This record gives sequence, C-alpha cells and structure tokens, in this order.
Amino acid sequence: MDIETCIKKLGYVGVLDFATVDENGAPQVRNISAIHYEGTTLCFLTARGKTFARQLKADGRVQILGYTKYKETIRLSGRAVEVPANEQLKWRNVLYQEQPYLENVYPGETKNIDTIFMLQDYTIEYFCLSTRPITREYFTVGNAEPIRKGYYISEDCIGCGTCQTVCPQNCIEAGSPFCIKENHCLQCGNCFENCPVEAIRRY
Repeated sequence: MDIETCIKKLGYVGVLDFATVDENGAPQVRNISAIHYEGTTLCFLTARGKTFARQLKADGRVQILGYTKYKETIRLSGRAVEVPANEQLKWRNVLYQEQPYLENVYPGETKNIDTIFMLQDYTIEYFCLSTRPITREYFTVGNAEPIRKGYYISEDCIGCGTCQTVCPQNCIEAGSPFCIKENHCLQCGNCFENCPVEAIRRY
C-alpha cells in the first residue's frame, strides 16, 4: 500500500465520513461527497452557515474515514483550512463540474453560500481485515507528524512467550525482548492484559 493508492481508494468509495468536535468537545460526524482530489490534497465543499463549517473554522481538526468492500479502512487525520477568498470560485467550479448534483442543491446564485476547505497536511492510517494476518500501515502527507499507536514490548520482557499464545494474529516474534510486528497488529491489547510482568507498553 502507498499514499497514492489510499487516495484513489477514497475516490472510489465516493461518500466519506467527516468527523469534527463541537464547542463542548462532543463528536460530530457527517457524510460528504463533494470532494475533489488534487494529488494528495483534498478539497471539499460545505455551506458557510452549516455547523460543519463553523467547527472547521473554530478548530480545524478533522478526521475523514472511508471503508471499501474489501474490508479496508482508510482514515485521514489533520487540519482543514478554508481556501483563500480569491481561490474559492475556482475550486467551487471544479467541484460543481465533478459533482453535477450540487446544482440541484444550490441552484443559481444560492451557491454563493458555499465555501471550500482544503486538507493538505495529514496522516493516513490504512487498516485491512481481509488479509491474514491483518495489514496496518501509516503514512504522512505534507508536514504532518507521524502516528505511533498500539503496543511494544519493553526490556522488562522475560521471554516467557505468553504474549505469543494470546495474540489473535500471531504477530509476535520471539527474541530478547519479544517483538510485536506492528504492521500486523490488531492493537486489541490481549498481550498487554496477559503479560505476567507488565513488560508490554502502550505508545
């Protein structure tokens, strides 16, 4: 898997879930289909009066999720910025050309309420459940900080092998210390809960 393929797969999915947080820190999720892909940059459209636009302006953090028929989850996490005023019309025209249904939603001059946001610096988490063992990969785009999630085995490991026996994906290798193959880890925490000496740590 690579960044470009992840972006292509999101385009095939078409309608993606966009998550933000409101002023009280509560999660808010909505489906967005008005998305334009320009290399690794995503532009998407909403209306200025919508809660979605207000949350993006206030905070900027957004998480975008697509799920394919092949049991692949592709998650983008980053900050969205509103496109500068002098570029809004250009990107709006692109989106309306690619998504003709938008003309039915905002006909004529009513489309002036639209605003375009852009996601440029973000992380990608690719997670596929249809392989054995499962596949998990991380990527960064632009100036985003790399992701580190899941578990690792510290130097406190005594080599008892308990973690291997409880791993549902058999992704732990013997060694000193034992080692979790992170690209195949479910991050379920079974090894963490069963280690007799608490040698397994969360990132």
